[in-house]
Amino acid sequence: MTHIEINPKILCGKPVIKGTRIPVYLILELLAAGYDFERIMEAYPDLKREDIEAAIEYASGV
Repeated sequence: MTHIEINPKILCGKPVIKGTRIPVYLILELLAAGYDFERIMEAYPDLKREDIEAAIEYASGV
């Protein structure tokens, strides 16, 4: 995936949005808590809609 990065030197190898230290699990937790895409992007201005969609795809194994 072009938006997801796994690097042992970043957050102990947890999947993150490429170019950030924002982990995929955080995005998923925010979505599960009822945050919509806009609210997540407001809280994390470095994120784009495509990044959030990539986190969902990564988690679903697509």
